[in-house]
Amino acid sequence: MSITSGESPVLCVNKMEADLSGFNIDAPRWDQCTFLGRVKHFFNITDPRTVLVPERELDWAKVTVEKSRTMPAVIFWQWVNQSFNALVNYTNRNAASPTSVRQMALSYITATTTAVATAVGMNMLTKRAPPLVGRWVPFAAVAAANCVNIPMMRQQELIQGICVKDGNHNEIGHSRRAAAIGITQVVISRITMAAPGMILLPVIMERLEKLHFMKKVKVLHAPLQVLLSGCFLIFMVPVACGLFPQKCELPVSYLEPELQDAIRAKYGELVPYVYFNKGL
Repeated sequence: MSITSGESPVLCVNKMEADLSGFNIDAPRWDQCTFLGRVKHFFNITDPRTVLVPERELDWAKVTVEKSRTMPAVIFWQWVNQSFNALVNYTNRNAASPTSVRQMALSYITATTTAVATAVGMNMLTKRAPPLVGRWVPFAAVAAANCVNIPMMRQQELIQGICVKDGNHNEIGHSRRAAAIGITQVVISRITMAAPGMILLPVIMERLEKLHFMKKVKVLHAPLQVLLSGCFLIFMVPVACGLFPQKCELPVSYLEPELQDAIRAKYGELVPYVYFNKGL
């Protein structure tokens, strides 16, 4: 078989099909319509180091990679992640708003189902995107899931309202508008918390993985990514939680008309602002 700088139309079409169908572990990693791409490909498959690795280990690695990319695997891990998020969102709600077991179960099912569908859908829509865009898919999925998961797990606050108090901590009513503001702030905080690690880290890792040293120690890629992610979170968790005050202040004039009337009827103009706990 001769290897030339030309390429048959069949090989070029196969390459195009590989691009359209996303990652394929059996397809060449480099463009087979270019000389340099073919050289890289054959350097790779003739690498003498592969002789030292048993064939069963290569097959196991291949199957593992393929299984991790299957839709059932994506759905399972998204469900695990969103179940954890649902628990966090529930425990960090405003505890003054009671929730029955039935309401909690319904909220959990709705939140996880909607969030998983959102995340999986975004992964499918961006499957053909450039590699770096593909690395940003998890952030987009996390942001979209937060916009669904948090309101669903705290929907009772949106339905019945959140407890609002005067400056002396006296309860003076429940407000749905206050609940909407508090939940919106929590969603913004959560997205901000994840943003640097999930937007900047893929860029950093892409640069690092191109270094000659990093190519030799691929086993360190995952631990390094976890370490850098932890460093981002150590800084961003307090920053994101501190974006908005825990005890929120809201003008009475912004409350529901009926609640405004009730407050003014009882206190007159003595209570210009109400206060509430937005949760975390």
